[in-house]
Amino acid sequence: MATVFVTGGSGFVGGQLISRLVKDGHGVRALVRSDDAAAKVEALGAKPVRGDVQDVDALRAAAAGSEIAFHAAARTSRGGGRARFWADNVDGTANVVRAARAAGVRRLVHVGTEAALMNGQPLVGVDETAPLRPDSRAHYSASKAAAEQLVLAAEGIETVVLRPRFVWGAGDATVLPELVTMVKSGRFAWIGGGRHLTDTTHVDNAVEGLVLAAERGRPGQAYFVTDGSPVVFRDFVTELLATQGVTPPRRSLPRGPAFAAASAGETVWRWLGLTGAPPLDYMSVWLAGQECTINISKATRELGYRPVTTRQQGMAELTG
Repeated sequence: MATVFVTGGSGFVGGQLISRLVKDGHGVRALVRSDDAAAKVEALGAKPVRGDVQDVDALRAAAAGSEIAFHAAARTSRGGGRARFWADNVDGTANVVRAARAAGVRRLVHVGTEAALMNGQPLVGVDETAPLRPDSRAHYSASKAAAEQLVLAAEGIETVVLRPRFVWGAGDATVLPELVTMVKSGRFAWIGGGRHLTDTTHVDNAVEGLVLAAERGRPGQAYFVTDGSPVVFRDFVTELLATQGVTPPRRSLPRGPAFAAASAGETVWRWLGLTGAPPLDYMSVWLAGQECTINISKATRELGYRPVTTRQQGMAELTG
């Protein structure tokens, strides 16, 4: 079995990926920055290696002896300014590519996102031919698009990008807890009624896609994966919250005012140099307020991808 190097292994997707790789018999080395992260990846069966995506030498040493590398580390939090997103998501990714190549890694699989295609427009039935948007008004979208471009253009190493949409499931410490907090604090409202379609990707399905991308993906290619069929956003989020005993309110904010508030907030925060994020930001209204449906036929055809966990099974795990 191969030796595998993983960045972001203490995160949601990275942690589940480590569990799968260890189960499949691989030896796993995981980049960590803290004692807590080291303890977490060690408990999953990986060997923690100290380092940071800004340190090429540490990355190269951590990746040494690995045949495959997975880059799951990324800044995803709301707010922080363009410079921080660029440093973590673009410069950090460039460092991972450089270090993996220098360490003799054969293939690098990069965890991408459909958000790399977003600049305010709905994504309706999109596939991998849709253009990346490094010019996006949202720093996360722009930085992930730029990172993917440099990964796919890399020479001297095989690179593949795997793009899951709306990753969810047991172990999520970000999206679902934040939704619960918003409802309980009275800050939750549907944007435009929330009755648009969305695709989702259970974390098991995201990991399945990553493993297949490492095994079968064509170098220089990107692949979308999802749970297989879209669902009404409002229905999905309502069911997701119900697993935690929480019922969302009926309150709704029209799309027009929501998008205007996000634009105004982003402008004020940028002018004043404020930390954190405005009450409504671009990514929040784009992700929650408009359709995002994905065509996964390329992954089905070239990777042999099929969802391994259904929404019903995933919800049952959360409820249990």
